[in-house]
Amino acid sequence: MSDVALVTGASGFVGSAVARALVARGLHVRVLMRASASRDNIAGTACEPVIGDMRDEAAMTAAMKGARYFFHVAADYRLWARDPGEIERNNLLGAQASMGAALKCGVEKVVYTSSVAALKPGETAVDETSRNTAEGVVGAYKRSKLVAEREVERLINSEKLPAVIVAPSTPIGPRDIKPTPTGRIIVEAATGRIPAFVDTGLNLVHVDDVAQGHLLALDKGKVGENYILGGEDVSLEVMLADIAALTSRKAPTIKLPRAPLFPLAWGAEFIARLTGKEPFLTADALRMSRYRMFFSSEKAKRELGYTARPYREGLKDALGWFAANGYLK
Repeated sequence: MSDVALVTGASGFVGSAVARALVARGLHVRVLMRASASRDNIAGTACEPVIGDMRDEAAMTAAMKGARYFFHVAADYRLWARDPGEIERNNLLGAQASMGAALKCGVEKVVYTSSVAALKPGETAVDETSRNTAEGVVGAYKRSKLVAEREVERLINSEKLPAVIVAPSTPIGPRDIKPTPTGRIIVEAATGRIPAFVDTGLNLVHVDDVAQGHLLALDKGKVGENYILGGEDVSLEVMLADIAALTSRKAPTIKLPRAPLFPLAWGAEFIARLTGKEPFLTADALRMSRYRMFFSSEKAKRELGYTARPYREGLKDALGWFAANGYLK
């Protein structure tokens, strides 16, 4: 019997990439999914689905029985919710229940997926030492990732939880099924629905490189350490121009100031509260855009041997997958 690895979040974008990478390595991969979750992202893979919820410690303990490794990739990844507190509760409860189960089951090593969202952005690319506070982060999602990460750190220190923390930057590529907020930007830009932009930037990385980073963290990551799994720092203007070039469209050239966009964001959020459909533009996203979310993966390169391909390859793979799956109509 091969070693068993349990993965949460495998119905989603990063989780399915991690599950696939583990299957390719020859592990027996068990994936925890809610009964309602789509299995499209693991279709055709040798994964063993187990029904459960990351917030339910009993379900997590049952799913983890006999597992040697645990990858907690699942998260409530929304930049907007009718009740923002729901995002925070889900991600904290998910971390508490799943790490509690890992301690009970005596898992040999845990790879916990945090996010650069928990870090404090700076004027230039920042590293893992740029720590933020719950008061300093913008928006419920970032706050939820920070609070959950602190809980994992507490358990590492107080309960000897054998966990390594990884912080992906902004993944792009195939199987962005939902899609993520960044995937939505790619789809909207590829279909000509983003005529202008604000002056901001982000660190973009191929989702399969993030998955390989998780495996490297399992192999070489030191318990208690945090590793940024990033790619290239790119301005939004350049990203949109690259999408335009890859889809034979004209790149947007209008740079907008942020202030006049806030009433539009508030209006979009008002409509979203009525419809329940996540708005494309939010006030939190505008506040976040004041910062260039640039990050350094030097520690992961140095200590884990992590590498990432050029970000444009991720864009090409994302566009190819979105086109093949009917998102670009």
